[in-house]
Amino acid sequence: MAPDRVPPELLSRRALEALNDEATEEYNLWRRKWHANLGPIKTPQLSELHEDLWDIVDSNEHDGDKAKGAIAIDAFPGLGKTTSVLAFAREFHRREIRAQGGETDDGHERWPICRVGLTGNTGMVDFNRAMLSFYAHPGMSRGSAAHFAHRALDCMLACETRVLIVDDLHFLRWRNTSGVEISNHFKYIANEFPVTMIFVGVGLAARGLFSEGSSYEDAVIAQTGRRTTRLDTRPFTIDTPASRREWRRMLLAIEQRIVLADKYPGMIADDLSDYLFARSTGHIGSLMTLINRGCQRAVRTGQERLDTELLDRVKNDAASDKARTELETAFNAGRLTTHTSARHAG
Repeated sequence: MAPDRVPPELLSRRALEALNDEATEEYNLWRRKWHANLGPIKTPQLSELHEDLWDIVDSNEHDGDKAKGAIAIDAFPGLGKTTSVLAFAREFHRREIRAQGGETDDGHERWPICRVGLTGNTGMVDFNRAMLSFYAHPGMSRGSAAHFAHRALDCMLACETRVLIVDDLHFLRWRNTSGVEISNHFKYIANEFPVTMIFVGVGLAARGLFSEGSSYEDAVIAQTGRRTTRLDTRPFTIDTPASRREWRRMLLAIEQRIVLADKYPGMIADDLSDYLFARSTGHIGSLMTLINRGCQRAVRTGQERLDTELLDRVKNDAASDKARTELETAFNAGRLTTHTSARHAG
């Protein structure tokens, strides 16, 4: 597990201009990487999700052959699902290493977490091979689905893995043979592997993960849903004073992490609050993309601060840009505000 990234020193404009060319290039490279990895921000949404994850994962310390309950994080894109789950995985990994050490009693390297990403044509062979790939197992090039599964089980037992993260589950086509096979395979993992499965995806309920149908295929998939707890993440809203305070606290956290020479208190949390909500529609993924790209441009052009003029030249995702005009009109007309004080709202 890589150590936490060290933030660059915040230099004044005078100190920045005093650097020689080589030092400037090195400092700006450091800042580029830092701004590209500002998260995760500990938002209320992330904290709520983590509390639920801890509850379920820690309650799955079953002895014997009891099947462990799975988790499905089902939410719209841009709400930080994968980022939040990976942040939890990092905390869980560190907790297990602190408590039990980096090696098992048998001398194997301890890996508390395994993560697998799905594609649109993932079958059992691909899925099991992906698990082996995570462990860099030499036997992932040859074998059947059953062989790969047994090797994956051996890896998880040897490394004492406790959580299996299955990302991008929406890429799986549930209603074809591959989807039913994978669903049966998830049941097999829940019964035989000592892990809690965490599924991450978009529109999982609409794809039938939690439904109970009348056909055999529906019943097979519904069995996975019966053992799965659905969690979600919510976007930021500004319709109540409490929700506006949440938004401001998050902007303050981002503002503290930005390393620009001409940054000033309130640059983001006050002066850009309405603007950033209109550009992101309250989706943290869109917000972090805009902030990251804005910081890259501010460093590259020497502006060393964020404002609406610079950010207007920065492109964001299509979904956010589509909703931008309507929100900006509401802000300009005074029908919406992100600010918590009358002074700022006015």
